[in-house]
Amino acid sequence: MKTIIVNGTVVDTEPRPHVVPDAAVVVEDGVIVSVGPRPDDPAKGTEIIDARGGIVLPGFVDTHRHVWQSVLRGIAADATLGAYLDLVLGTLTPAFRAEDVYAANLWGAIEALDAGVTTVYDWSHIQLTPGHTDAAVEALSESGVRAVFGYAHRGTGDADRTEDEVRRVRSALLPSDDGLVTPALAAWGPVYGSVEAARADWALARDLGLRISLHATGAGPVERLHDAGLLGPDVLFVHCNGIPDESLKLVAGSGGTASVAPAVESQMGHGHPETGRLSSFGIATGLGVDTVTDVPGDMFSVMRAAFAAGRAGQAAPELTASDVLGMATIEGAAAIGMDRRIGSLRPGKQADIVILDAGAPGLAPVHDPVAAVVTAAGTAAVDTVLVGGRIVKRGGRLVSADVDRARDLAVRAARHVTTQARTTSAR
Repeated sequence: MKTIIVNGTVVDTEPRPHVVPDAAVVVEDGVIVSVGPRPDDPAKGTEIIDARGGIVLPGFVDTHRHVWQSVLRGIAADATLGAYLDLVLGTLTPAFRAEDVYAANLWGAIEALDAGVTTVYDWSHIQLTPGHTDAAVEALSESGVRAVFGYAHRGTGDADRTEDEVRRVRSALLPSDDGLVTPALAAWGPVYGSVEAARADWALARDLGLRISLHATGAGPVERLHDAGLLGPDVLFVHCNGIPDESLKLVAGSGGTASVAPAVESQMGHGHPETGRLSSFGIATGLGVDTVTDVPGDMFSVMRAAFAAGRAGQAAPELTASDVLGMATIEGAAAIGMDRRIGSLRPGKQADIVILDAGAPGLAPVHDPVAAVVTAAGTAAVDTVLVGGRIVKRGGRLVSADVDRARDLAVRAARHVTTQARTTSAR
C-alpha cells in the first residue's frame, strides 16, 4: 500500500533537524520511499494525507519509560527518589496481578501513541511471574506502538535472576525481526544489584544479542563496569546525573549511550539533568518520560524540561532547540540502537511519522517549525500518527485502539492495586 503526505511543512532530523522545502513524504509498504517533490500521477489506491497547515516530522522516541506505571499516574507527585522507591516498588508493585500489568501497559502505550511517541523503551521491572511478563508484552503488541521490551529480573537480589525467562522472552520476540516489539535486558546491577549479577547479566545479554540498559548516577557505576570489562556500545546508561567527567570519557570511548529523564530527575531530586553535558562528550543521548507517577507522559513536556535544564545558569548556552528535537528523535533512536530503522524521514526507514496541527492554539503562528515543536507544541496539536506506515491516529482521534475499553481496564487495575496495597499495609 502507498501513502503520500502532502502540503505539510516537513521537518526531517537527519543529520540535524531542518525543514525540507516543498516536500511530500511517500510511504510504501510501511517504509519511507522518498521525501521531495510530490509525484505527478500517484498509482490507483494510493492514500493521500493532506497535511495542509501541519508540521510533518518523525515520531518521537522515548528512550526510558516504566510503561506499567501508567495506572499510578500522579501517585507520587511530591516524592523524592527514595520515597518513590518505597511506595511504588516496595508497596504497590506486589499488588499487581498479570491482568493489571496488561491493562497498565496497554493504557501506557496508548498514551504514548496519542502524544506522538511512536517508539518507547519499556524498562519493565514488574516480572513477578511469567504471566506478568506475557501480559506486558501482549499489551505492547496489541497497542500498535513500536517498543523495546527491557526485561528486568523480578528483584534486585542475585537469587531473583531468571535466565530461563530472559531466554524465553527473547525467543518469543526476536524471530519477528519486522515486528514492532523487540527484546532487551534491563539490568539491576551494578547499582541496585551486585557486580556478580551484572557480570552474569552482561554475559547473558551478549550471548543472546540483547542490548542492555541500567540506571546509573554519581561516581561508581561506570567505574565498576569498566573494571569488570563490561562497557560497550550495547550499554544504555539511564539518568547519569553527577557521573564524573573521567567516567563519561570511558562511556564515550566504549560507544555507550545515554537516556536522560529531565522532568523526573528535576522533580525527584536526582540532580541536574545532564543533557548538554553528555552531548559534549559525544555520547548519543535520548530523552525519556521515566514514570508518570509524578510527571506527564508526553515528549513535549520532556523536551521543554531538557531545554530549560540545558540552558540554566549558562552565560552562553550551547544547547539549542534543534539539539533537543534531535534527542527526541534521531539521537534517541541511536541511543537505543535503532537509528538505522527509525528517528528520521530518510528513505528506507520505517514510516513512523507525526503530523502536528500548526494552527492549534498555543502553537500558531509558527515562525520556526523546529523551535515551535520544542517550545510550544503539546499533545492537543498531535493530529495524525503513523507507525510503520499504519495510521494509528487521524484527525486528532486514535483509530487503532479501543480507547474506552483500555481506559476501563486501567481504572479497574488502578483501583485493585491501590486497594490491595492499602489492605496489605494495614495488616
